[in-house]
Amino acid sequence: MSELDDIRRRRMEQLRQQQMAQQQQQGMDIQQMQQEEQMRQQYEQQKKQALRQILTPEARQRLANLRLTKPELVNALEMQLIQLAEARQLQIPVSDATLKQILREMSGKKREIKITRK
Repeated sequence: MSELDDIRRRRMEQLRQQQMAQQQQQGMDIQQMQQEEQMRQQYEQQKKQALRQILTPEARQRLANLRLTKPELVNALEMQLIQLAEARQLQIPVSDATLKQILREMSGKKREIKITRK
């Protein structure tokens, strides 16, 4: 009977160690996720601050309205505006009219589909 008890005791100790290792791993995963979230929030704050300096209030409002329907386009446009401003290839502040022109140029790349009936 003592051999069976010894096996049980070793198995229970092994399970406890595995559980502790899993808990430690989960703790590190949670910590890593929190760090990534904090970095993402910091990046978003920096992006917002840069856009505040680059765009006029009307242009920022237009981007906010457009974000509701085309978030991918707005993200791409924001990155492009920031890069152009950093390279000093853009006259700051960007007005609403200039933003409209940039949007037309970006959306003008779409293909036109024609359907003909026979």
